[in-house]
Amino acid sequence: MQGKFLFEYAVIRIVPRVEREEFLNVGVILYCKDKKFLQCIFTLDEARLRAFCPNTDLAEVRAYLCAFELICQGSKEGGPIAQLDVSLRFRWLTATRSTILQTSKVHSGLSDNPEETLKKLHTQLVL
Repeated sequence: MQGKFLFEYAVIRIVPRVEREEFLNVGVILYCKDKKFLQCIFTLDEARLRAFCPNTDLAEVRAYLCAFELICQGSKEGGPIAQLDVSLRFRWLTATRSTILQTSKVHSGLSDNPEETLKKLHTQLVL
């Protein structure tokens, strides 16, 4: 029997008007130290976001989400943050910020397959 691994995750949120603190869940980021796993998955429902906040710059939101993905992957295109250790990248991505793209507080759990857990959380919390 395969063991379970501790993982941490946060929900990725679009906060179009930070002063109102209203948000739309668009993705999940998951980190598993033992598996050296850091990945995010997102779904941007443009119609829903337009209904929620019509003035949102969708191109800007997509660019921010893509940057999140590049940092998770450790891609050179992700800039200097993407070159950091996996745990530091996760901590940087989930740090509290006052921008249009934010994350929830970090939550933890146990999983034998972080990738499957990420997909399950995405379905439950975003779709």
